[in-house]
Amino acid sequence: MSDSKSVKMHYDVAGDDFDRAGEASAGLKRLLQKIGVPADIIRRIAIGTYEAEMNVIIHAGGGQVDAEIFPEETVVYIADQGPGIPDIKLAMQEGWSTAPDHVRQMGFGAGMGLPNMMKCSDDFDIQSTVGSGTNIKMKFKHISEDL
Repeated sequence: MSDSKSVKMHYDVAGDDFDRAGEASAGLKRLLQKIGVPADIIRRIAIGTYEAEMNVIIHAGGGQVDAEIFPEETVVYIADQGPGIPDIKLAMQEGWSTAPDHVRQMGFGAGMGLPNMMKCSDDFDIQSTVGSGTNIKMKFKHISEDL
């Protein structure tokens, strides 16, 4: 989905690096603000991207967050080479989490990441293979509900 009228960004996300958690979503948020995307849309994109970024940090040992911004929508891609998700339907249930105790003690791992990504995005697709990793694609239309 490449277009000369799009802006792209890429972030590498390191596993277990909680000090840098949120850099991809914050960078994308700043870029969207510069471009003039409505604030309510930016909020949904930032939340969905942050949740994805945290899942990569907590569960996958690292990965990438890429975004392509078009005039009418933003598409965020998340890819990792983690353990994969054996039961996507179960993982999509609010409150279901495989986060280890030390992550929960930091206040993460409540089992809301995937459900929040789906709620925030206009189109959500997740593909995961056990032993190979997970790929997520979220689309966010730039139509503001505040108008």
